Amino acid sequence: MIPSVLPTYNRAPLTFVKGEGSWLIEESGRRYLDLGAGIAVNALGHAHPALVSALTEQANAVWHLSNLYNIPQQQALADKLVEVTFADTVFFTNSGTESCELAVKMARKYWYEAGSPEKVEIIGFEGAFHGRSSAGIAAAGAEKMTKGFGPLLPGFVHIPWADLEAVKAAITDQTAAVIVEPLQGEGGIRPLPHGFLKELRALCDEAGILLILDEVQCGVGRTGRLFAHEWEGVTPDIMMVAKGIGGGFPLGAVLATESAASGMTAGTHGSTYGGNPLACSVGCAVMDIVSEPAFLDDVNRKAGLLRQKLEGLVAEHPEIFEEVRGAGLMLGLKCKVANGQVVTAGYDAAVILVPAADNVVRLLPPLTITDDEISEALTRLETAAASLMQTELV
Repeated sequence: MIPSVLPTYNRAPLTFVKGEGSWLIEESGRRYLDLGAGIAVNALGHAHPALVSALTEQANAVWHLSNLYNIPQQQALADKLVEVTFADTVFFTNSGTESCELAVKMARKYWYEAGSPEKVEIIGFEGAFHGRSSAGIAAAGAEKMTKGFGPLLPGFVHIPWADLEAVKAAITDQTAAVIVEPLQGEGGIRPLPHGFLKELRALCDEAGILLILDEVQCGVGRTGRLFAHEWEGVTPDIMMVAKGIGGGFPLGAVLATESAASGMTAGTHGSTYGGNPLACSVGCAVMDIVSEPAFLDDVNRKAGLLRQKLEGLVAEHPEIFEEVRGAGLMLGLKCKVANGQVVTAGYDAAVILVPAADNVVRLLPPLTITDDEISEALTRLETAAASLMQTELV
């Protein structure tokens, strides 16, 4: 008999009833150190006072208006994003998946309005994850996401990860854009090689096509800059954002230049809940904190501390771990045993990890994690690794 909740998730046998900063409390009362942050969503941890205050204040005013009317909170958040990024304009969504849908539509509409309706193809990379909508799975192309869901949305070309020559070979008269994550999350915490994004930007400019960045997981301070592409000194034409921007409240956005967004006029796209007062009030509070240079400096400092300790963990347990990957507080441990075993051992040690492709476990802690909590995280990871060593020896 099918459960009342559609069984599309392989859930861990844990039920959390409260969150405090970097900690989650299970119904048994046991405290777990959260190195997953809701898959990079809870950027400021659980129950951050500024977010609780923003949400509560707005909840006592007005929850929903629809985009038939002006929404002051939406305007305020858009202004903040335009001020601190490359973007000239912002459309608010509820998720990264919805942001992908609009990014694809925006790129194709740009060329249609420019008099080149044949330009509909979008080049994507192996290992990518752009959400689970029709456009998202078609853009990624992996069989594990597309099998059984055909016919797939046409107009996507897939090439090997971080292969610039393959990009050049794939560009045709039908190419509209390239879509890429500066740092793959679901794909196994794989950062693009240094300099690749700059070369890709130059190639897109040379070919006269758009560059779409997916910063749903690696954006909003996660890598130690407000957005990951800033490390390379380049800007996209269109960028997908979600996860951390809402600090745990459903919120996403598409940021774009005036030129790239020029085809999106009244009636070409919409969202019932996108940019609602509750979400945007929380988003404003998140941005006020995360966009501060001192906050980002501290993220970089803590990222260095965590990485150093993880390198030590790998060195001490070479039978369990192979290497540390990633940037900022978006790190991965490449495992030699099954990553699912590592996640389970983490649960037993009361530390939360997130699995990814290529036999990697992700560490995506709140950006507010403290030095003491980083030390505690390593203590618990050591416990997990030791238990796995015992299992391997048995």
